[in-house]
Amino acid sequence: MLFDGIGDFFIRLLAFVGDLESWQQIGALLLVSAIPFIESYLGSFMGILVGIEPLVAVAVASVGNAVSTFLLIAGAARARAAVRNGRVDAGAPAPSKRRQKVARYMERFGVPGVSLLGPLALPSQFTGPTMVAIGASARSVYVWMGVSIIAWGVLFGFFSHLAVRWFG
Repeated sequence: MLFDGIGDFFIRLLAFVGDLESWQQIGALLLVSAIPFIESYLGSFMGILVGIEPLVAVAVASVGNAVSTFLLIAGAARARAAVRNGRVDAGAPAPSKRRQKVARYMERFGVPGVSLLGPLALPSQFTGPTMVAIGASARSVYVWMGVSIIAWGVLFGFFSHLAVRWFG
């Protein structure tokens, strides 16, 4: 089953980070949080489980996730600009079904909605660059993805802290 593989991956990452010295855990958490589907929310959870202070765990996980996401958004913005600058106005190709679907969500929810609700379905490393690629302002995507990354990290950090206190 797919979930078994993801669960095993998370448990191995948790064991890896947990076996490090406390000062090394911060760096490892920063790197682990840059992985799609781990991001700020599971990174915060992981940091709290291994004993990092909750505020530090949330901050480090959010920074790791934000750096990787923002680099991908910058790449998507540059790629879009290069394609638009090199294109001759001979007629735009018909958009793919996938692009049409993302565009519908963008029209329905806007950049804030897709940024805040996107992590329920896809990692921020996918949704951010995709929004820029279909024409959203890179500036608004940076702002709202930053808000989303921090919000999800704080939310999971809060509930992780409660769970550790309750069960720990």
